[in-house]
Amino acid sequence: MLRIILTIIFVILCIAMTVIVLMQEGKSAGLGAISGAAESYWGKNKGRSMEGNLEKFTRISAILIFVLALVLNLKVL
Repeated sequence: MLRIILTIIFVILCIAMTVIVLMQEGKSAGLGAISGAAESYWGKNKGRSMEGNLEKFTRISAILIFVLALVLNLKVL
């Protein structure tokens, strides 16, 4: 029963991580780097912006997926 619950959580996490990654912007600087727009307020405070939050959630979900994959691979469950 525990294995089924963990598998469902694993699938939901995988779908959520896919959506989070697709929501992120590309890392190319584009034309904003020419004019120095990369050093704007949002560039300096990236950790507080939505892009910073998406990166944080990506890291957390990647770690959770890795741990759940290891736990589901154990023969004990």
